Amino acid sequence: MRRTTAMLTAALALAAVSSCAAGTASSSVPTTSPAAVTLPPTDGIFDYQLGGAYDTVDAGEGPTAIDVVVRDATAEPLPGAYSVCYVNGFQTQPDQADLWEGREDLLLHDADGGLVVDPDWPDEHVLDPSTAAQRDGILEVLGPVVTGCADAGFDAVELDNLDTWTRFDAIDEAGAYALAQAYVDLAHGAGLAVAQKNAAEISRTAHDELGFDLAVTEECAAWDECAAYTDVYGDHVLQVEYPDTLDGAGLTFDDVCALDDRAPLTILRDRDLVAAGEDGHVYDAC
Repeated sequence: MRRTTAMLTAALALAAVSSCAAGTASSSVPTTSPAAVTLPPTDGIFDYQLGGAYDTVDAGEGPTAIDVVVRDATAEPLPGAYSVCYVNGFQTQPDQADLWEGREDLLLHDADGGLVVDPDWPDEHVLDPSTAAQRDGILEVLGPVVTGCADAGFDAVELDNLDTWTRFDAIDEAGAYALAQAYVDLAHGAGLAVAQKNAAEISRTAHDELGFDLAVTEECAAWDECAAYTDVYGDHVLQVEYPDTLDGAGLTFDDVCALDDRAPLTILRDRDLVAAGEDGHVYDAC
């Protein structure tokens, strides 16, 4: 599901990254121009609905129609709204283990041969895009999920966990970039815009070299990294903050809304992203 991004300090050379990504991308994926895709509006009402879909939000003034929404790939897009489809592009989803039955070779293994799990999300395994064969196999599994978002009527796709190569040393950086570029090309070919998720420190490369069109960011105010996205994507950033990490950073949501580098569409959601009307649901917007 959602990912918490810590600031990283490593500096990346754009030329080297570009060369690696270009040299290792799968030739089986069509390359198309992002000019054919539509970017989200930069004003209106935004919501992040991975915990359950609903049609209106209430930020204190009664039910209000939603203009931009992120929903899971298993959900339907919201009619009349710009709808972004969530796909866990670099890790497995807990409720989709069947996708990987018999394809454990595509997952990262530890030195003892066991499957590596994300310590923050222990029901998620990590994909291993280190070789061209690995990437082709991953695309065989998740490519239909991405194109299925387009078939369902979504406008864009959010690819979660772009940053696995920064968290797991065994993952090849160039292979991760090549898989990202392959996803972007596939999505563009299906008419979808593509949102970067995580790895704030490579936003310029993600946009300029890999072809990402917009960004979805969680907790960038809490981690003081919003500018890493907005300096690159401008107003085409969808920003989600959570009460617990804002408290830990000594910030209120009013503080977030006053930041110069925040995204135009910035919201406060509960950590579990529960649906409207359920206990614990939190929604506010700048």
